[in-house]
Amino acid sequence: MKNHVTLPSLTLRTKLVLSYLGVALGAILILTVVVTQVVQFNFANQQHDMFLQNEANSVEDFGALYHTFGSNWNNVPPQYFFHSDPNSPQHPGSSPDSAEEVIVDTHSVGYGNPSIVDLINTNSIVNHCVGQALHGVEAQDQLQLQSNDEHTFPVYYVCEPVRDNGQQNGQIVGALFAFTPVQYTSSSLSAHFLRNVDFAILITGGGIALIAILISLFLARSLTKPLKSLTTAVERMQGGDYTQRVDPPNSHDEIGHLAHAFNAMAGTIETDVTELKQQDELRRDLIANIAHDLATPLTSVQGFSEALADDVITNTQVRQETAQLIGREVQRLRRLVGDMQNMTSLESGRLQLDLAPLDLYTLVNETLDVVGFECEQVGITIHNEMSPTTPLVLADSDRVTQVLLNLLDNARRHTPDGGAITIGAKPDKQHLAVWISDTGIGIDPADLPHIFERFYRADRARTTTTGGSGLGLAIVKAIITAQGGTIHAESQPGQGTRIVFTLPISSLTL
Repeated sequence: MKNHVTLPSLTLRTKLVLSYLGVALGAILILTVVVTQVVQFNFANQQHDMFLQNEANSVEDFGALYHTFGSNWNNVPPQYFFHSDPNSPQHPGSSPDSAEEVIVDTHSVGYGNPSIVDLINTNSIVNHCVGQALHGVEAQDQLQLQSNDEHTFPVYYVCEPVRDNGQQNGQIVGALFAFTPVQYTSSSLSAHFLRNVDFAILITGGGIALIAILISLFLARSLTKPLKSLTTAVERMQGGDYTQRVDPPNSHDEIGHLAHAFNAMAGTIETDVTELKQQDELRRDLIANIAHDLATPLTSVQGFSEALADDVITNTQVRQETAQLIGREVQRLRRLVGDMQNMTSLESGRLQLDLAPLDLYTLVNETLDVVGFECEQVGITIHNEMSPTTPLVLADSDRVTQVLLNLLDNARRHTPDGGAITIGAKPDKQHLAVWISDTGIGIDPADLPHIFERFYRADRARTTTTGGSGLGLAIVKAIITAQGGTIHAESQPGQGTRIVFTLPISSLTL
């Protein structure tokens, strides 16, 4: 089985630094090659131009020498034809830093280094070039020559006519053949200059690399610092801490957008998790409340029915009253089940509403006729303070009736004998605000925010025998909300309660 070597993973910061350093070093390498080539090319051009200029001067000088020494090349001293000792003839290429020159007269007799003279006689290219120069045609080009060690090397060569006394219109008295090696890099001056250029590039490149490293470290830190904060926050959220937030960097780049997006996501998750916990708690409370509210009447029904079945109750009147009690408990169970069905329909959005312009003043009067008798029995007075000109609302008549009956019944049950219940309304911008107030016992401030929750009872001493199912106000809120309204309660203990709900004002008339 082969063993796989796992390379250590690099951090983002290290990758960024290495990438910047790689770019800098690559740029330095390319710059070094380009500058070196450019310098070498310029040296070659300068050497070639200098060679041509020197040979142009040599042509004039040899023409003057010819005239000075009696217009006869044999009279010119030999040292004028050599750059070194004439007794130590040099083969072409033995001194590549110097230019070799040979004079050929009009009779094809050569004067100068014998090796160069032999080259003229043996090399067809050079021989043809010299012949053209004797006829007044200049020529220059590159040529491959062979050195003593039988290696070839390139040279620049030139063939120019030599005129008497160096005059441009003078008689052609010979031809100058000269060449110089192209191996300019062997020149100590050029090599020294190139070394200096390379050294300067290396020093500059080192400085650029150092600057690149510093810049990359700064940029890497500005990138990795917020990413580390995000990573830490994500890990803590993974552990269950949904309050985590990060400080967005002072920039509008992708990292800043990511930080803002993370904070928004974290806020949404925290809200969702909180709501899920609350819903789970409400679910447990709902199950407990349903079990409690069902158990009480079921226990009563079971006890009374067993008493009747076992003939424990023999009195006819008592048996009739017991049967009526069983009937009332069954009715309460049916109301509880009906309330739960209504609540489920409202919360799931399956409740169908028949929205139409509604005269709320008339509807309130009709509702008071229904509940008025029960209130009169205990001395509770009900006042409708709404104006007959109250604006129409856009609502479902049956559902609003259900709201009014529920709120009025709730007010009646919590108002002592001889108390009062008042209904009023007034327009509030695009809605009609309706209130139902009583002179009852009021609601404790701690209970006030929760009275519209399912199965919540502000009066903890109240049982299902004397109270409702605990769903009435929750159903009222769901109905009002479904019709585009709002509802809230205002109360002080011992000073009564005021329930205020709103409904949209209709733009139509009956």
